[in-house]
Amino acid sequence: MGGDERSLRGRVALITGVSRRQGIGFAVASRLAAAGADLFLTHHRPHDEDQPWGADDLTAVLEGVRGRCVDEQQQVRELAVDLVDPDAADRVVSSVVAAFGHIDILVCNHARSGGDGPVGSLTAEMLDAHWAVNTRASLLLVQAFAAQHDGRAGGRVVLMTSGQGLGPMPGEIAYAASKAALAGITLSLADQLADAGITVNTVNPGPVDTGYMTPELTAQLAPMFPLGRMGEPDDPARLIAWLVSDEGRWMTGQVINTEGGFARWRPPATRE
Repeated sequence: MGGDERSLRGRVALITGVSRRQGIGFAVASRLAAAGADLFLTHHRPHDEDQPWGADDLTAVLEGVRGRCVDEQQQVRELAVDLVDPDAADRVVSSVVAAFGHIDILVCNHARSGGDGPVGSLTAEMLDAHWAVNTRASLLLVQAFAAQHDGRAGGRVVLMTSGQGLGPMPGEIAYAASKAALAGITLSLADQLADAGITVNTVNPGPVDTGYMTPELTAQLAPMFPLGRMGEPDDPARLIAWLVSDEGRWMTGQVINTEGGFARWRPPATRE
């Protein structure tokens, strides 16, 4: 980020889905804290509690982010919120504006995962649940963010997709569809918000070990990475930190795959 550890000093970043120290949201928040930004973090612990990896200690999560701050004046605030609520996006943005006066950076890192399936097992409730959190909430957050933005330099939006355009995800149709919508709308959002001085980009982090990968899954995927290791949370976090910095100001309307050369069709090394 230009060699300046305080390159985001004076800017405020809203990052959703920061609930686990192994997560991408925590890695992004840590990077932006180290760049001098003030942070407002959201989380929804019940979602993690329903997952195989379980919930983390939120106090430890927040203290971990605060430990990366470089100035005593920096603030890190947080809010528990379920983004399935149609009013949640406006409530979150209003809370950040009340706390800091303005938001410069929005990173929509939250995601609903699990409770999904292939064609043949889908229900309207399953599809609606993924759409509401992954897509609707993200778009409403972008809208609320843009409404409060006053045109100052440094307006940034980063959305998260899931690489569903690079290879099939047959067991996660609801999730893949909700994430595909974000990739598909990126250019339209970027075009509309450019006049307000806001860049919009979407990041596909690829397979990242955020604590959900079993040894069996790691063994299956590892041979597909030419660089010889799984993705780590800080890998996409470095890209996102660059996108929201001044050095990323000329990048907008892009869907960026940061997958370490991951090749979905490369057979495991043990096969002939």
